[in-house]
Amino acid sequence: MSEYFLLPLASLPFPNIDPVIVNIGPLAVHWYGVGYIVGILFAWWYAKRLVTNASLWPDGKLPMKPEDLDDFIVWAAIGVVLGGRTGYVLFYDLPRYIAHPLDIFAVWQGGMSFHGGLLGVILAMTLFSLKRGIHTWTLFDVVAAGVPVGLGLVRVANFINSELWGRPSDVPWAIEFPNGGPFTRHPSQLYEALLEGLVLFLVLRFLTHSRLKLRTPRFVGGAFICGYGLSRIFVEFFREPDQQLGYLLGTNWLTMGMILSTPMVLAGIWAMATAKPMTKPQAA
Repeated sequence: MSEYFLLPLASLPFPNIDPVIVNIGPLAVHWYGVGYIVGILFAWWYAKRLVTNASLWPDGKLPMKPEDLDDFIVWAAIGVVLGGRTGYVLFYDLPRYIAHPLDIFAVWQGGMSFHGGLLGVILAMTLFSLKRGIHTWTLFDVVAAGVPVGLGLVRVANFINSELWGRPSDVPWAIEFPNGGPFTRHPSQLYEALLEGLVLFLVLRFLTHSRLKLRTPRFVGGAFICGYGLSRIFVEFFREPDQQLGYLLGTNWLTMGMILSTPMVLAGIWAMATAKPMTKPQAA
């Protein structure tokens, strides 16, 4: 019996959690959608906590009104959904949507791009900050600080949905996904949830509260962009590439996720390297 416990674990069982939390008549509530909603609400709540904490800002002067963030949440939700869906269509499966354009609106079938969603939110933040007279980078900093929680939740939902799984592997924690073929695979969704979610959130929390980097506009936002890009590139080495794209440029390792994330790393480094402390309080 003791020899049994010394044997390597072949794989972990897939939990088979129903992707649908509850059905209410014709409406199905999915973990995937709840992940997005909870993530947006958390980022809104957390951003309000940051902008009402006078100790985080120069001379205790708050950079904007909490009510500004109440109004911005609608802009953010629109930016995430439109940008995320547009990015997926353009970057990952354009031929399919050209052939079946109505499928573009079937968001309940999945298919969202983080990189597209980020561009959508950046556009929303830029337009909103100009409209309200808020420093654009400061808005980006306070919003970015809470975003990793939503990223982590959505990656867990990807795991529940048995999608975006990893490459075949024989590591002890590999999982045989029900739709992943007769292979045990890296649970790469959980790797992303850990790095893009928990670890990145804690790093940004350290920067905002211990290093007081909200006083240096675009540093926290730059750290978020760079941190996500590095995390995504790392996990792409364990994640199965999208079937319709495969590996790029004749390699057996380069993926679209890596290509889209590399400019993020460079932009994040630039933002942090060129960020300068506030010389005067940012007026709301």
